[in-house]
Formats: sequence, structure tokens, C-alpha cells
Amino acid sequence: MASTERDPEHRGGGDATTPDRIRDAAVDRFGRDGFGAGLRAVAADAGVTAGLVVHHFGSKDGLRKACDAHVLSIVRTEKTKVLTDGSALTLLTQLAGAERFAPTVRYLVRSLQAGGALAAALVDQMIADADAYLAAGVAAGVVRPSRDPAARARYLAHQNVGAMLLWFGLHPPAADHAAFREQFRRYVDQVTAPALELFAQGLLVDRSMLDDYLMYVPDPPTEGPAAAAAH
Repeated sequence: MASTERDPEHRGGGDATTPDRIRDAAVDRFGRDGFGAGLRAVAADAGVTAGLVVHHFGSKDGLRKACDAHVLSIVRTEKTKVLTDGSALTLLTQLAGAERFAPTVRYLVRSLQAGGALAAALVDQMIADADAYLAAGVAAGVVRPSRDPAARARYLAHQNVGAMLLWFGLHPPAADHAAFREQFRRYVDQVTAPALELFAQGLLVDRSMLDDYLMYVPDPPTEGPAAAAAH
């Protein structure tokens, strides 16, 4: 992406640079209308010309990749806060202001529903990010260690993505900002308590089922030739 210095076409918008304003407008527009929305619509939302969008991002795919990176950065930052702090205050503060993440969630839903190479890359990065913030949580003493951290991160990412897609498949995202914020609040309210119960208390009363299963599968490869061969 080009320099983040202000362009001559910057028309206000506080301290945001022109690329940031374009990216934020694209997150909102793509989230509302899908990726069929054109660069001219994004440019109009950002108060710039379509040519300036191309100047900064090269193409719609380039703009979408910048949106993906920004959205993932938000998710990664907020997840890391909760999993390294571990306090109820941090969690409750996030929940109280959950609606501010509505544009991010709507963009994620649209991107995952669209499928294709960019959506696959987005999921791969979500899994890598989950691995990193779970590891940070383990280091902070908030998250239990795993016998296979990468597999746990992949499962949790798939589970979270699947649950979100199912919910919004049954409750199609509203185009209106306020209506979608209300939808997202309902989703958060429905999943938070059972998710916290599962994560904090577990589901099974003992680990006998896991132990029986592990009798029939090898341990995940560790470092060395065996690990290289497994890949």
C-alpha cells in the first residue's frame, strides 16, 4: 500500500489518513452490500475518487486484502486482551461495547460467505492468529496448555467461524447499521454464557473418553525428523 501521508483529496475525517478512510469505508460497504460493490461506491463513501482508491490499493483484491488485514488485527488485539488479562472487567468491558465491533463482524460474515481463495486465506490467518493469542494466554497463566496447540487453535477457529456463519445464515445480516448492531447484540448475548461455561468448566465430568481415544492414536509429532516427515 502507498504512503499513509495525507493526500490532496483528503477532505477532513479527523486524524485518519486517506488509505485508512478508504479501507474503513470498504469494510463498511463490502459488509453491507457484499463484494459485488464497486470501487466507485467505496470511493464515494470515503469522499475520494475511484482513481485514488486504485492508487493506494491497486485493485479491488488489493483493497480487500487490506480490509482483511485490518479486520484480523482488530480480532487479534481484542482476543489477546481477554486471554492474557483474564479478568472479568476486561471481558465485561468488551461485552458492554460489543456493538462497536458490528462492522468488523458483518465484513467477516460477508467474506466467509463469499468463499474463494481470499476467504480461504482469511481463515488460514484467523487460525494462525488464534494459535498466537492462545499461546499468549498460556504464557499469562489464563489458558490451559494443550497437548497439540495448533490443532486446538484450528478447531476453535473453525468452531467460532461455523457458529457465526450458521447464526447469520438463519438471521440474514440487516443492511441498516442500527438493525445489524441489534442483531449482533442478540448473537453475543446468546453465545457468551454457554461458551464461557464450556471453556471455564468443561463439558465431560472426567477425561476417560479422551484417554481411551488416545490409546488408539499416536501423539502429535514433535521437533525433529518425525515432525518433518509428518508434514
